[in-house]
Amino acid sequence: MHRSGITELRRLALGAVAMTLLLLGACRWGYNFSGGGLPSNIRTVAVMPFENRTPSAELPSELTDRLRSGIERRLGLRGAPPRNADALVRGTIVRYELDIPIAYSAEPVVTTTARRRLSIVVDLEILDQKNNKVLWARQGLSAEGDYAEGAEASGRGDALDRIVNDVIEGAQSQW
Repeated sequence: MHRSGITELRRLALGAVAMTLLLLGACRWGYNFSGGGLPSNIRTVAVMPFENRTPSAELPSELTDRLRSGIERRLGLRGAPPRNADALVRGTIVRYELDIPIAYSAEPVVTTTARRRLSIVVDLEILDQKNNKVLWARQGLSAEGDYAEGAEASGRGDALDRIVNDVIEGAQSQW
């Protein structure tokens, strides 16, 4: 490339950087990562044990633990006892379906399932406890997880991670 071409590229790059800085300077949003898109008075959270309408005994504690960890880490909230928390997360595990076959082996003599899918459905809300106001709610929030035969915990973990992600994204979208 010629010297004049390099100079032109540098000038364009500097112009782009200058324009970006100008735009950022013009934006006077007081963005705070603490609490994500939740109101500024929400600094602490309690994730309540989920009501369980499924036969899976371990599901409520797994969901509660993953939600607590994800909310505290990604929304910047601190955990607190329910009576002292600014916000409560509570809900019901409505459905847990597993062993849905999705892939089969190609063995001609015996057909066995190689991959399975499970589905989890929850109703959930985040409540501003001091103002008694629902900040975010979702009925029928569902997620699926695929797993190898005999590895249900892996698929359940994937589905729970999707639910946690959806809850956090929902809370962050509440500008």
